[in-house]
Amino acid sequence: MRYFFLAFALIALLVVGIFGFHGQKFSKPPMQIFPDMDDQDKVKAQKPDPFFADGHGSRLPVGQTQPRGFNEAGERVIGGIPEYEFGGQTGYYYSGHVGDYYGTGMPSELELTEDSASALIHRGKERFGIYCAVCHGKSGDGLGMTSQYGVPGIANFHLDNFKAAAYPDGRMFETITNGKGQMGAYGYNIAVRDRWAIIAYIRTLQTAKETQTKAH
Repeated sequence: MRYFFLAFALIALLVVGIFGFHGQKFSKPPMQIFPDMDDQDKVKAQKPDPFFADGHGSRLPVGQTQPRGFNEAGERVIGGIPEYEFGGQTGYYYSGHVGDYYGTGMPSELELTEDSASALIHRGKERFGIYCAVCHGKSGDGLGMTSQYGVPGIANFHLDNFKAAAYPDGRMFETITNGKGQMGAYGYNIAVRDRWAIIAYIRTLQTAKETQTKAH
């Protein structure tokens, strides 16, 4: 036991000698056993860089790209969609809230008719397939491609806690916009109208599943 404490003391002295006490200042760079991404390769703005053929570190924007709100013609559109359709406005249509509460149902701004409601659901199916199905599955059961790689906590929209009575449309809109848990925010990628289209399609999936269950 005596030799154990002697060895422990020598190791402690060695560690302190190499790394120093907490808060001690050094004139030389510290020894990093686990860098933890403290030092990273990067290109500083306005600095030359031999990696590129022209020697410039800063790169020009990709051709045909346009920053938000700075189109040459002065139009505030993104891919043909008005910029305000990506948020920044108030009211149920833009936020999913009615006062301090989540609203439910499709907003009046959609001006839905029998024909346009069908078109909205079809649009929602397309957008769902692009943005949502990879995680939530084509049928909304949470068994998308990412679930096969062990990603946990993917919402199954056919569970009662995600149906309209427990999870209002406005809350689902907010989740799509701002993200939740491991799900990132899609407010900058999906236009407001398309978010409502996705919600309409999810509700259609839920109704179809309930009808199928009752039929059996």
